[in-house]
Amino acid sequence: MPVKIRLQRHGKKGKPFYWIVAADARSKRDGKYLDKLGIYNPTVNPAQIELDVDGAVKWLQNGAQPTDTVRAILSYKGAMMKNHLAGGVRKGALTEEQAEEKFNAWVEEKAKTVDSKKSKLSDVKEKEKAEALAAEKAVNEKRAADAAAALAPEVEETPAEEGEAVEATEATTEEAPAAEGSPIEQAAEEAKEETKE
Repeated sequence: MPVKIRLQRHGKKGKPFYWIVAADARSKRDGKYLDKLGIYNPTVNPAQIELDVDGAVKWLQNGAQPTDTVRAILSYKGAMMKNHLAGGVRKGALTEEQAEEKFNAWVEEKAKTVDSKKSKLSDVKEKEKAEALAAEKAVNEKRAADAAAALAPEVEETPAEEGEAVEATEATTEEAPAAEGSPIEQAAEEAKEETKE
């Protein structure tokens, strides 16, 4: 029976969630499986992976073939490295203690790189949040300045300009009686005089 280590899809539409399973290659994608080895959630950043490394190594040693995605996951979590070291122990190139030391050193180094990636992602998020806040403050200040400008009088006249404006209006009122009015104005004046009598 050919065994595959593959992903079995769960979760909602548009929000996938996978189980990592060892299953018969002829069974359906979401059908029967032989052993559940872990979970994989790609919707979060970085992706959430929980894996039974020893169980995965056992299946790899028994001849199970991982799919491409699962091979990357197993490599990321160290199952492929542990399988490689176990092969070296079987051949006599390494002792059990040396293999364990190498694997632990690899796990610590991997944990450091994952932590640095998480810290970089959180720094980027904080920076984006700060930039968005600064942009929003600038927009709010501009909006407040525009509202204050709309409430204030548009043009403030100086006292010298006010005097010139008063003289101009007096000159136009003095010239108005001298000029002959239109027939409508004359009719209006005549109507006023009649009402006075």
